[in-house]
Amino acid sequence: MESINAADTAWLMVCSALVLLMTPGLAMLYGGMVRAKSALNMVLMSFAALAVVTITWIMLGYSLAFGASTWGLVGDLREIGLVDMLDQTYGVEGHKVPMVVFVMFQLTFAVLTTALLSGAIADRAKFGSWVLFTIVWSLVVYAPIAHWAWGFQGGQGGWIGDRLGALDFAGGTVVEINSGASALALALVLGRRIGFRRDPMRPHSLPLVMLGAGLLWFGWLGFNPGSALAADGTAAVALINTQISGAGAILAWLLFEKIRDGKATTFGAASGAIAGLVAITPACGFVTPLGALAIGIAAGLVCAWAVGLKYRLGFDDSLDVVGVHGVGGIVGMLGIGVFAATVANAAGANGLVFGGGFGLLGKQTIAVLGTMVFAFSMTWVIATIIDKTIGFRVDPEDEIAGVDTTQHAESAYDYAGVSGGSVLGAHPVSGQR
Repeated sequence: MESINAADTAWLMVCSALVLLMTPGLAMLYGGMVRAKSALNMVLMSFAALAVVTITWIMLGYSLAFGASTWGLVGDLREIGLVDMLDQTYGVEGHKVPMVVFVMFQLTFAVLTTALLSGAIADRAKFGSWVLFTIVWSLVVYAPIAHWAWGFQGGQGGWIGDRLGALDFAGGTVVEINSGASALALALVLGRRIGFRRDPMRPHSLPLVMLGAGLLWFGWLGFNPGSALAADGTAAVALINTQISGAGAILAWLLFEKIRDGKATTFGAASGAIAGLVAITPACGFVTPLGALAIGIAAGLVCAWAVGLKYRLGFDDSLDVVGVHGVGGIVGMLGIGVFAATVANAAGANGLVFGGGFGLLGKQTIAVLGTMVFAFSMTWVIATIIDKTIGFRVDPEDEIAGVDTTQHAESAYDYAGVSGGSVLGAHPVSGQR
């Protein structure tokens, strides 16, 4: 193996662990956001994505995403199973890391993005169909878009990053807009939950929601800075920008709630944090701290408004993947065209505010639209085929009873043990069993 940079290698290994933690964090967030009768199902959907996508990524996904480019659309299949990569390195001279560490880091992104989609179909999806969907989607949708943005090969790589020249530091297209557009397609294919816009479908555990949001924020401090692939100044800029944007978005979302509803809520704080972190993901390595604050505030306001559109338009994106991740990703990608500055990253470009004109904003817009169209259309096709063959949605009676019991024969809470003041069989006075 060529000489590797020990500091960069250690940094990327730590960031891989941080990003991997985001999937259990998402499981907690989603588990708290749904009704109690679906909590375990949501947790298991995230963990299933973690297991399934690990295998698909090693076998085919990495090669499709980072192999030699075919017309800027997808990589070749030379790296199946990583057999020839164990002694290879990745990166530029002086910052080389073992190839398998880079593969692991990118794997955690693929896992999280796939798991995000489960939020659009909460309460009503067959678990087996979800597992099949994750296999196909991670290979047919995620891997090609990852290649578009990050398949750099000196002008012969992916069409978004290497040929068009659009900027996406850590996944505005690959993770956020991709998941948002795909979530919309999934929600439309499966249809609305029984009782949508009629029955209350509030989060059953706000403390669990806040815990999940906190774990995601913690993991995001590896997600974004780790995308520098080195322990350097660019990673440091991405780190502080990530924190600033998340904070700004919380305050903006709470202000929006206060003006609209008269109350600021914990759920709004969690949603605002995620919106700000989403929006800064593509921009964190290309903007100044003030640019990050502006993007965070914009994301908090725009996403708070966007999540209510599902009720007006009639689509049931259960956990607001479209409104937070899709819309937040668009805010971040277009925000690069406005606030990007070479003073933050010489490898980037100047946006409108720094005299760069409309050229970069135009490139960012093309990248956004291309990602949206491909992700939505391909996900629609995949979900429709599954729905028409083995079925994607549970039977109505199973949905009403709750997918925890009907799909997994489990319950997150032992209601049967609560009787006459006793809890789980404990003596009502002494607490002893």
